[in-house]
Amino acid sequence: MRHRMKGRKLGRNASHRRAMFRNMATSLICSVRVDEDDPQAPKVPGRIVTTVAKAKELRPYVEKLVTMARKSLAHTERAAEFSTSADRNTEEWKSWRNSEQWNKWNQAIAPAVNYRRRAFALLRDKTAVDVLFAELAERFEDRPGGYTRVVRLADVRLGDAGEQALIEFVGERDRVASKQAAAPMVVEDDETEAGTEENAETESETAVDESAAGSETSETEAETAEVAGEEPADDDKKAEE
Repeated sequence: MRHRMKGRKLGRNASHRRAMFRNMATSLICSVRVDEDDPQAPKVPGRIVTTVAKAKELRPYVEKLVTMARKSLAHTERAAEFSTSADRNTEEWKSWRNSEQWNKWNQAIAPAVNYRRRAFALLRDKTAVDVLFAELAERFEDRPGGYTRVVRLADVRLGDAGEQALIEFVGERDRVASKQAAAPMVVEDDETEAGTEENAETESETAVDESAAGSETSETEAETAEVAGEEPADDDKKAEE
C-alpha cells in the first residue's frame, strides 16, 4: 500500500524519476529561447511532446520553478535601488563596494540569490536557470498561477501506442473566446396584459357580429317561408319569439 504517497511511479524508482523530470523541465524551459541558426531548434518554442502521464506529473514540477522566479522579481527590483552601473573592479565599483549602499544591496538581493540556487539545484543547468529568471519570470509577473497547459494529441506513440500530449507555456497561441449570441427578447408583463385584453375585446366583438348575422339570416328565411305559403320551422319560430 502507498500510504500518503502521491504521484505516479511511471515504472521508475525515485532517483530515475527525479532525473527524468529534471531533463524534461530543462528541455521545456530551454525551448523558450530559440536559436534560428540551430538545426535542432524546436518547431514551436515553449513546447515539448510526451505522454499524458508524464505531462501531468511534469506540470507542477515546472510551475513551482516559475513561481520561485516570480517571487525573486520583487527582491531584484528592491536591490536595484542600491546597485551601481560601474564595471567590476573599477575605482567607482570598489568605492561602492566599501560603502553602506553595498550592504543594503546585499541584504536586498539575498532572497533572489537563494531562489536561483534552489532552482539550479532542481535543474542543474545554467542556461535553463537564466531563461527561467530572465524571461519567464517577467512573462508571468502578473499571473498568479497556471503557467502551463497539457493538450492531448490524437496520434499515439509509435511502438507501444501510448497516449501522447503536449505541454507548453500559456500566453501564446491562446484560444480567443467567441462572442456569445444575443439573449432573446422578453416581453414585459404590462405589454402582455395589454395584448391579452385587446385579443379578448376582438373575440367578443366577433362573437356579437356572428350572432347578429345569424339572427338576420333566420328572419330572412322566415319571411321567405311566409311568402311561399309554408310554415316557418320550429327554430325560426323560436327565433321570432
